[in-house]
Amino acid sequence: MKAVVVYESLWGNTAAIADAIAEGIGPEAKALSTTEASDEAVAGADLIVAGAPVLGFRLPTEKMRESIGIDDKAPTMPDLSGRSMRSWLDTMPGGQGRSAAFETRIWWSPGGATGAITDRLQLAGFKPLAKAHRFVVKGKYGPLRDGEIDRARAWGHELAEAMK
Repeated sequence: MKAVVVYESLWGNTAAIADAIAEGIGPEAKALSTTEASDEAVAGADLIVAGAPVLGFRLPTEKMRESIGIDDKAPTMPDLSGRSMRSWLDTMPGGQGRSAAFETRIWWSPGGATGAITDRLQLAGFKPLAKAHRFVVKGKYGPLRDGEIDRARAWGHELAEAMK
């Protein structure tokens, strides 16, 4: 099975979750940033798991990404070097595999990113395999809540089992 976990990460939290999901899926799975997830890297994927942080209660827009680049309250500057999940989803190649979506968020967020991710994956031909997952960060910039890496790894294992 070819499994790819594609992520947009601004402060490292979503990348850490993506790595754990890929680890849970198994040694054949790869966690790739949206920049690394080229057409060739995802071609023929049986499973695409995609995730992003929640900003402004939804999947970040380009305008949101620009505004956080000048946020002087952040403990570190966000990593804006990669493509946004929105732009990756808009240009991803079509397929016929399965998919799952995840997000990193503060626990009380009234909105989320997984709906938009799931919809766009489905439009590209990747049918949902499982209910989307939400992983919690302790504050606006992180770190991840205790136990979230283990939950992500376990979810990756569940996805792999569902693909059998």
